[in-house]
Amino acid sequence: MDTMRDRFAPVVSRLLDEDPRVAVVLAEIGKDAFHDAMARHPDRVINVGIREQLLVGAAAGLALTGLRPVVHTFASFLVERPFEQVKLDFGHQGTGAVLVSAAASYDWPAGGFTHMAPGDVALLDTLDGWTVHVPGHPDEAETLLRHAVAAGDDRVYVRLSVQSNRQARPVDGAHLVTVREGRSGVVIAVGPLLDAVLDATRDLDVTVLYATTVRPLDVPALRRATEAAGTDVVLVEPYLAGTSTAAVNDALSDRPHRVLGLGVGRRELRRYGTVEEHAAAHGLDARGLRERIDGFLGAGRGATVRV
Repeated sequence: MDTMRDRFAPVVSRLLDEDPRVAVVLAEIGKDAFHDAMARHPDRVINVGIREQLLVGAAAGLALTGLRPVVHTFASFLVERPFEQVKLDFGHQGTGAVLVSAAASYDWPAGGFTHMAPGDVALLDTLDGWTVHVPGHPDEAETLLRHAVAAGDDRVYVRLSVQSNRQARPVDGAHLVTVREGRSGVVIAVGPLLDAVLDATRDLDVTVLYATTVRPLDVPALRRATEAAGTDVVLVEPYLAGTSTAAVNDALSDRPHRVLGLGVGRRELRRYGTVEEHAAAHGLDARGLRERIDGFLGAGRGATVRV
């Protein structure tokens, strides 16, 4: 199966052909995949070289002229390194773009910590007005990329990963998908962690919600699920643990509830290893998730606690 990033260049190249507003801005990474598109649209496919602050600034300038820029590089170079430009050139100036990242939290372990960005979504959470898509399958990535480009002049972040679920789900760029219904808690699986969550909860009486759009969070769907399954919520995210617990707490602020946020830990893992070994080390494989979900839901039976 191809990867989410494999879909990126073909989808955006077609959008360049279809929509004269679409532009692509690159910082060396991924340029070869746009070779043909650059020949067809030399004024709308721009490679600024290894200059990530310029990458964002140039994209914001294109947005000010009325174009819809799609900006791509590794997450650590797209969100973390040029964060001041993301904050000012887009947010302060009121411009929009589609930021599309690769490498995610630990997709390229051999690249070391410089190429890992588990804090990217949490960092964008400090800014106003960003939509955040986290697809879990290449088909979903294609759908959400099209949604993002078509979203007027909004600010959108699409987080691509080499991790993928076995099958695509029907996603629409806005709503949670109910994958399984139960009565003893709600587990929200974000993007490529759905399969691990389903394996971990196979015999548990819990509702499993699937999130590929985490900002804004689909509050009505979450509230409906907790009415039937109770207000113990486990949140499983493929980036920094606890990133979305505040969003869940806000959604349930009028109800007694508990939230457990699972995700990538803050401690740096200094061995390269494999993607699977990093997932296991952070407790994001089926075995690690089952242990912590059992502990949380078991501790909450018969108790009502608000966090």
